[in-house]
Amino acid sequence: MRDPIKTKISEPYPIIEESEIINGFGRGSSELGIPTANIPISSNLNKLDPGIYFGFSKLIPVSKDLETKKRSDGHLVEFNHGANLSGEETCVFPMVMSIGYNPFYNNTEKTAEVHIIHKFQDNFYGAKIKHAVLGYIRPELNYTTKEALIEDINLDIEMALRALESSEYNQYKHKIL
Repeated sequence: MRDPIKTKISEPYPIIEESEIINGFGRGSSELGIPTANIPISSNLNKLDPGIYFGFSKLIPVSKDLETKKRSDGHLVEFNHGANLSGEETCVFPMVMSIGYNPFYNNTEKTAEVHIIHKFQDNFYGAKIKHAVLGYIRPELNYTTKEALIEDINLDIEMALRALESSEYNQYKHKIL
């Protein structure tokens, strides 16, 4: 069992930002069954140590034409800019965010991947995402199996949901509306 998350917000949190969802590696949904929204590493996120963080997020559709972009693996990805998001899917949801190098996949560049804790009906590449990073769960780890990685991600989600129920964290939900 992991140590409980601190129930008091302290520096450098909260980190509240808005960014565009970009191409990732396509592993979150297809390999892990845990879809992620990749975002550019801002200077505030880059200052954080590699690890798993938690908070709230909200998707914002962007009025843009449908685009198709090529991922680094050559796979084509449809950027619908969130045009298919339902009203419910633009609400504020809890999230966990991985910031780091994903050693299981041997990444050489620091990335930020947001797992919004909600089941979406369609992709939303190119939409905007507003997020509030409120705290830290654990350091980035390497894994010997994909199953162990998935198990830890699910533990991260449980810990984030428990922490976000507290009034200390829950008060930040309205700051990203």
